[in-house]
Amino acid sequence: MQDARLKMQNATSEKLKTKMQNDKSKFKKEFRGRVYRFALDVIEFIEQLPKGQVSNIIGDQLLRSATSIGANVIEAQGASSRKDYTNFFAHALKSANETEFWLCLLRDSGKAERERTENLLREVIELSKILATSIMTLKGKG
Repeated sequence: MQDARLKMQNATSEKLKTKMQNDKSKFKKEFRGRVYRFALDVIEFIEQLPKGQVSNIIGDQLLRSATSIGANVIEAQGASSRKDYTNFFAHALKSANETEFWLCLLRDSGKAERERTENLLREVIELSKILATSIMTLKGKG
């Protein structure tokens, strides 16, 4: 009787473990898609900025930082160690923080449409939170 109960518990535990791994894999895939879409949205946003020296310079900086988020998340897939993987996420988080700075600068200087800028800011802040939580988890502090 106890053997049957133990087998049942082990089977349930394995199913739960498999489900959690599938959920984790699904989340990673969705997150990669999300950072990619964010980069595309920023590219489109930059194309709409008024032409001028300030907009061009800030737009270039924004393009570099925003696309770096996704590039580092994607590059983490090929990491050779957990530490390497964590470092790619840390670089992505730094790029997200920089992206937030450039977006705020464009918003507050009046160089960009406020509503569109706010939408991008909300998304980059959410991406930053996910990255920060992932880093803490990877470092065993979450």
